[in-house]
Amino acid sequence: MKYARWPLAVIAVLVVVVVIVGSLLPQKHEAVCYISLHQKPEAVFALISDVQAGASWRPDVQAVEILPSTDGHVHFREKMKHGAITMQVLEARPPEQLITQIADKSLPFGGVWIMDISPTPDGCRLSIVERGEIYNPIFRFVSRFVLGYTNTMDTYLRNVAHKFGENAEPQDGTPPKSS
Repeated sequence: MKYARWPLAVIAVLVVVVVIVGSLLPQKHEAVCYISLHQKPEAVFALISDVQAGASWRPDVQAVEILPSTDGHVHFREKMKHGAITMQVLEARPPEQLITQIADKSLPFGGVWIMDISPTPDGCRLSIVERGEIYNPIFRFVSRFVLGYTNTMDTYLRNVAHKFGENAEPQDGTPPKSS
């Protein structure tokens, strides 16, 4: 009988460690990734700025609902398998930049994606800078050590490449730390 409690004690200790480590991690983070595409910047901007069509080329998105705009910003809700996220377009500067933000304050995370499109000799480079916030310490732990900060961006970039019939693998765009 006394050995039956060990698994519960181990689980309880692991949960406490996850909460403590997660609490020590910074609430805010910044991550950057990019892909190179054989497309014109205008074509890439047209794809990523048409948020309503996102469900047609992003397998993780089941539907997109355009919501009433406030303060001149387009609002939309992406419905996914595990729930919905309300977003807003903060700025759109065709064909070079689209900035979106999570508008749902009830989520355990938030943040902004700055999507920059820059021309290259072979097409363009699409980079995403995520300035994220993770309020829940357990989610901070999971994001940092299990999923990684770039997981969602990597999926998004792969989906963009796939939509254009390309096989671009996302690259880490975080500048090296100076010594």
